[in-house]
Amino acid sequence: MPAMMQPVGEPSRRGSQEPQAGPTALRIVLGVKLRRLRQEYGITREEAGRAIRGSHAKITRLERGQVGAKERDLADLLTLYRVHDPDERADFFTLARQANSPGWWHQYNDVLEDWFELHLGLEDAASLIRTYEVQFLPGLLQTEDYAYAVSRLGYPNTEPRTIARLVELRMARQRLLAREDPAPPKLWAVVDEAVMRRPFGGPDVMRGQLEHLLKMVELPHVTLQIAPFEVSAAAAGSPITLLRFGDPDLPDKVYLEHLTGAVYLDKQAEIDQYTLIMNRLGAEAYQPDESIGFIRELLREMG
Repeated sequence: MPAMMQPVGEPSRRGSQEPQAGPTALRIVLGVKLRRLRQEYGITREEAGRAIRGSHAKITRLERGQVGAKERDLADLLTLYRVHDPDERADFFTLARQANSPGWWHQYNDVLEDWFELHLGLEDAASLIRTYEVQFLPGLLQTEDYAYAVSRLGYPNTEPRTIARLVELRMARQRLLAREDPAPPKLWAVVDEAVMRRPFGGPDVMRGQLEHLLKMVELPHVTLQIAPFEVSAAAAGSPITLLRFGDPDLPDKVYLEHLTGAVYLDKQAEIDQYTLIMNRLGAEAYQPDESIGFIRELLREMG
C-alpha cells in the first residue's frame, strides 16, 4: 500500500463539504477571524486584553475557541480592530451568539469532563476523522455491550448509573455517522491487533462487537484497518486522533487522550508529525479488505 493511501472519498484540506455548524466549530472560526484582525493591525495580545479589561491569556483562549465571546468584549475588540461597518459588526455578533449556544452534548453535563467536551464539538464538525487505537476500539465503532465493559474497567469505582450515562453519551456520539444533513464525516480507523484479540466483556460481547464492525465497514464513509503486531509504526505507543475540517477557517487538530485528560495540538509542525505517523500506520497495516478477512477469521476462531 502506498505511504499516502487515502480511503475512498477523503476530502481535501479545502474540500467543498460544509462542516456541521456546531458551537465548538463556530467558536474556533470566530477566534480565527479575531486573531487575523488583531494581527492585521499589529496589535499585541496584551493590548487587546487591556481593551476588554482582561489579560493576554484571555485573548489567547478567545482566539483558540476555548471560550465564547461576551457581547461587550466583542464590541470593544471590533472597535479596536477598526471594524466599524454596522453590517460587518452584526455578522460578528450573530456568529458569537451561535457559538455560545449549547451543543447536544450539554444534556450529559453530569458525566461530561471539560477536556472531552471540546473533542465532541470538533468531532461533530469534522469532515475527516483519522484515529489510531492501541487498547480499545474507537468509541464511534463500539457496541453498547462493549462500551459497558470498557467503561467499567476505566471507572471501576463509579456508580452503575454514571456508567450507564457514559455509555449513553458514547452511543449518542455515534449518530454523526448515520446523519444525512450535513453529510457524515469520513472515519478512517487503524486499530492495533491486540485490541481485536482482547475479549472485553467476554466472548459473547466480543463476538457481537466483531459482527458490528463488519456492518460498519459496509458504510462508504467508514474505513477500518488492522495493524498486525509486527507493524513498526505502532511504536507511536498511544492513541491518536487527527481531525480535519471542510471550512478553511478551522485548522486541523490532533487529539491525544489519556485516562484523566487530553491534549489538543494545532501547530503545523505537530500536525505534520502526527500526519506522517498516521500515513505510516495506514501504509503498514492490513488493507481494508484484508482487515475484513482478519475479523472474519477471528469470528471463525471463536466458533
